[in-house]
Amino acid sequence: MLDWFMAPLSGASEHALAPWAYWHARCMVLAWGVLLPMGALVARFFKITPSQPWPRVVDSRAWWNLHRTLQYGGIGLMSVGAVLAWDHAAGATALARWHAVAGWVLCGAGWAQLVGAWARGSKGGPTEPELRGDHYDMTRWRRTFERLHKGLGWAAVAASAGVIVSGLVVADAPRWMLVALAAWWLAFTAAFVVLQARGRCVDTYQAIWGPSPRHPGNALRPIGWGVHRPLEGKRP
Repeated sequence: MLDWFMAPLSGASEHALAPWAYWHARCMVLAWGVLLPMGALVARFFKITPSQPWPRVVDSRAWWNLHRTLQYGGIGLMSVGAVLAWDHAAGATALARWHAVAGWVLCGAGWAQLVGAWARGSKGGPTEPELRGDHYDMTRWRRTFERLHKGLGWAAVAASAGVIVSGLVVADAPRWMLVALAAWWLAFTAAFVVLQARGRCVDTYQAIWGPSPRHPGNALRPIGWGVHRPLEGKRP
């Protein structure tokens, strides 16, 4: 059984990769297989922490700091992996060429998410120097950003699984890698389902400013699928 797990996916007796290829794979798997999905999970389900007495205490920055750390780290590793793979498609198989095209599209989505986050607009709100702000007022710019950021982010995370698997096949990776990734993705999906069912996907606006109707954004529908707005005084 151990020999089966350690053998390449093709069943070949030998497995060798150029240094650029295995470092490219390591960067991309860590970025798109671990860091970026975890950052998305944190942003979706941990805007109100388990120990936070919401709504008496609002605007926890723990999720925000962790989300940024994971996403910056993931985009950084992804960028290193992209540079390592640059100009190595000559003589590649059809699957390798497809993997290269899909990989560059995925990289483009990652970089677009970063640029969009920088251009998300001002915050505003009672705790800021300026009350008026794109987020506090939920301007059209902010609403557009949230729709694009959430939609593109989760679409990229979902698509990355197929791109990673195609890369493992192209590299004829050891079977244990595919098994380990499959187990990780199953655990990630299970965590997503459980946290969603428990109502942990809280509206960012209410997590930051609370449910009071005096805040203008509470008059609008929350943006995104399955976003929960807890009743005042009741924790998610």
